[in-house]
Amino acid sequence: MVHYQIRLDTTFAALSDVTRRGVLEQLGGADASITDLAQRFSMTLTGMKKHVSVLEQAGLVTTEKVGRVRTCKLGPRRLAEEMAWIEEHRQLWAARFDALDKVVEELKQKEKVDGRSKE
Repeated sequence: MVHYQIRLDTTFAALSDVTRRGVLEQLGGADASITDLAQRFSMTLTGMKKHVSVLEQAGLVTTEKVGRVRTCKLGPRRLAEEMAWIEEHRQLWAARFDALDKVVEELKQKEKVDGRSKE
């Protein structure tokens, strides 16, 4: 259970940053060097290396150094655990909102009945 939570925390932390999500989108189209990514996002190489490192720790990106160029590509993770967690909580919230809708509808009906009896 703890390993599962750490993995979720690591993944969601990696995905919480707009730049890192942008990097994943870029890599979804084609592999890119850290230099290319830094240029696309108007960042320093050091800044982009930090972002790529966070994505790499989450298993979302892999890198390979050939000569002086470090190439990034999407990692092997498919986010199945994260999708399952989101779906579980989506269902929970959907059930809560359905229950709230029912209460609101009952209150509206009661309000109509009370309004008629006062007339």
